[in-house]
Amino acid sequence: MSSYLDKYWVIIIAILVACLISGGILLAIKLNSQHPAEISLNSTRPPDYHLEVYIDGAVANPGFFPAKEDDTIADIIEAVGITPDANPKQIKLYIPKTNETGAQPKAQKISLNRAESWLLEALPGIGPGKAQAIVDYRNKYGYFHRVEDLLKVSGISKTILDNIRNLVTVED
Repeated sequence: MSSYLDKYWVIIIAILVACLISGGILLAIKLNSQHPAEISLNSTRPPDYHLEVYIDGAVANPGFFPAKEDDTIADIIEAVGITPDANPKQIKLYIPKTNETGAQPKAQKISLNRAESWLLEALPGIGPGKAQAIVDYRNKYGYFHRVEDLLKVSGISKTILDNIRNLVTVED
């Protein structure tokens, strides 16, 4: 029997080594599958996005307008309203460099007789409720004749009027 084992001892050892290697591989796979991968999410907030766009030319309400992150140029132009004689194919966009000096556009006053409530909300001290109250008053009683007529609107105090006096106009 010893001669029989002598003949096949190399084959038996090779089979045992192969079994040990394959068992080790299977054990490693099983151990790795029991430990889930750790996923770490970044919890930082995106930076606040503040932008004002100046629009002038053949638009119903020229001036500075607040823009949101997802606003497109078409959204902004639609909000200001282009006039019938406007050529929408001739739009020029200028984006100044950081700390660029030079000719800045003159600040445009908001017309109390034409502005929609979303534009009036951009005024200091005027929120959605007061902006809508101004529009409702205008629709009910007609155009404002003086800036001081704002005091007739519910919720508009002398302090608020003093804060926005230089930012609004009653011109048609």
